[in-house]
Amino acid sequence: MGTNLARVQLSRNVPRFLGSCAVAGVLVAGVAAPVAMGAGVLSNEVSDSVDGISSSLATSRQPLVTTVTDRDGNPIATLFDQYRLPVTYDQIAPTMTAAIVAVEDRRFWSEGGVDPKGMVRAALHDSSGSGGTQGGSTITQQYVKNYLINVVDRGDKAAQYADRADTIARKLREAKIAVQLGQTESKQDILSGYLNVVEFSGNIYGVRAAAQAYFHTTPDKLTVAQAALLAGMVNNPNLYNPYTHPQQALDRRNTVIDDMVTNRVLAEKDAETAKASPLGVVDGGPDIPSSTCMGAPDDAGFFCAYAESYLEQAGFTADDLETGGYTIRTTMDPVVSRTVKDAVDANVPPTQNGVANTFAVIRPGNTTHEVLAMVANRDYGTDPAKGETSTNIVANASNVFGAGSSFKIFTSAAAMEAGVAGLDTPLPNQSGQCFTQPGANQYTPQYCVQNDGTSYPDPISLRDGLATSPNVAFVGLEQKVGMPAVLDMARRLGLRNSLNTNDAGAKPDPTSKDTRYSEPQSQYFQDKLSFTLGNSPVSPLEMANVSATLMSGGVWCPPNPILSVTDRDGKDVPVRQQACEQVVPAGLANTLEAGLSQDTISGTSAAAARAADWHHPDIGKTGTTQFSESVAFVGGVDDYALSSMVFADGPHPQEICPGTPVHLGECGHGAFGGTVAAPPYFHAFSQLLAGKPDVPLPAADPAYLTARR
Repeated sequence: MGTNLARVQLSRNVPRFLGSCAVAGVLVAGVAAPVAMGAGVLSNEVSDSVDGISSSLATSRQPLVTTVTDRDGNPIATLFDQYRLPVTYDQIAPTMTAAIVAVEDRRFWSEGGVDPKGMVRAALHDSSGSGGTQGGSTITQQYVKNYLINVVDRGDKAAQYADRADTIARKLREAKIAVQLGQTESKQDILSGYLNVVEFSGNIYGVRAAAQAYFHTTPDKLTVAQAALLAGMVNNPNLYNPYTHPQQALDRRNTVIDDMVTNRVLAEKDAETAKASPLGVVDGGPDIPSSTCMGAPDDAGFFCAYAESYLEQAGFTADDLETGGYTIRTTMDPVVSRTVKDAVDANVPPTQNGVANTFAVIRPGNTTHEVLAMVANRDYGTDPAKGETSTNIVANASNVFGAGSSFKIFTSAAAMEAGVAGLDTPLPNQSGQCFTQPGANQYTPQYCVQNDGTSYPDPISLRDGLATSPNVAFVGLEQKVGMPAVLDMARRLGLRNSLNTNDAGAKPDPTSKDTRYSEPQSQYFQDKLSFTLGNSPVSPLEMANVSATLMSGGVWCPPNPILSVTDRDGKDVPVRQQACEQVVPAGLANTLEAGLSQDTISGTSAAAARAADWHHPDIGKTGTTQFSESVAFVGGVDDYALSSMVFADGPHPQEICPGTPVHLGECGHGAFGGTVAAPPYFHAFSQLLAGKPDVPLPAADPAYLTARR
């Protein structure tokens, strides 16, 4: 019976054996001379792509990590799809190259890209029916396969499946490319290329990233045990993961060490010492950085996210940034950023329920407006319990309650440009006035306005009005100038993105029947005099840029977070930027600055300035919304334009109350821009300007001191 069973098994295995030998023969013959040996059809099927892939492998444009830095070159974040750090052959320890050759391809140094003996051996093994398969692949072939899977087809699941398929066509293409590489590339370049492209577990690719992630070392310093562990993982990164399968990883590591002895690259004594050592991986690992801006320091997350979106608007794709291996040097000033971050955290702690404090700083200029800091008491992240938010509350129109009376800047500028008022023009200011809204009909109720307090003169000059902020005077001035002019001025001075959002701070939804949601603010507020009182969603960054425009002599530039971008080869990559514009005459801008220069002296933030012993010449405008759900200070000093905003950011907004810390509540007479938003400004810039000479403000232009019509 045993003889009969043997005969049956033999009769079944003979065709399989012959078929496997035929496959091996076709592969070898197809590589060497495909048409002559009968493999022409398969060769033609794959030949169109072989040359291109072989050339691509030689240049090795693999996905690499992009590094984002501050202006001094200090890294603040990494962006990547695959955590890979390139390395040359000379930067890899002999222990690593010896280990990978011993376990994956002992004849690597003598073969020509493919190993006919190995292919035949694999075919014989596969035909034996003993279970399992042997690929017969050389390191060069594995390099090709991994390159196709991890680089060429990394975004195409179907193509990756084909790259792994056990088909003659796939193996022939792989082998042909391997032969070409063997003829054109050195063994050292092939081996280092393979060790750069191969996958480890945990989104780790390449030996340098693996050495760092698993051992906190570099590939040139890998010990025998470390190299053997990494070499063993490439066969099956999940099965041999030292964190999830430590015993399998240990056994596999020791097998690699034994193979090194067999391959005569390691002495028995050294092998026993290496096998006796523990896995030695870092605790809690693998230790890899965050792949997004959420891994940035607490004062850099919003800045990094803005830099990323800025580059995408300039033409870079998200995939470019995650795979290009760029070095993005931003304009972020680490000293300014850290100082203002500490100031807002002291004002409103990161975990304070329902209260956000944003702060943006921009350097004015006629050719660029460099962003120096974008911070908040919130951190950029996904854990609300830690006070984190995944929304860029500094860049976006995320302050849905508005910046209050700081919007009176736009009404003033529009009136001065039109000649309706100058800085010394008296404005009617009788509290309790009612105004007819633009475009109103007989059924439209009038818009009635009160001044906050009873101490305002009537009339009041525009200059004094900017310092003390009476509502009636500015709504009357807005009506006289006209809403189109005021809204256009707001856009020109800086609210380019804010005015494109709807009255909820989001992208307008044309399907909505409610104009609050269907129309952009630039359209929605055409018939609403409340605009000058700042009750609309606004970007804190754009409000800082309004100050920068005035301080630049009326030149608007986009808030720019980028100093330079270099590619993986160190070459400069141009970044497209929207052109700067002279949006108002320099005389108008200078005169408006003169009008804003009294806020910290005799205006709405003067008490806080005195408490902080503030003495620097500056510009400022506070803002407070009707129910104190948002307060703001917008201004500038020396070479810094800025905005500080404190606003309700939770699902249940309430009145913001002053105190230590600032908090939500029902405090009767809530926070003001001068009492809550201005103090972080005084706190931060008292430190930043310490020991520096004061920079005087420009003189007012006489042409804008009085009305011209």
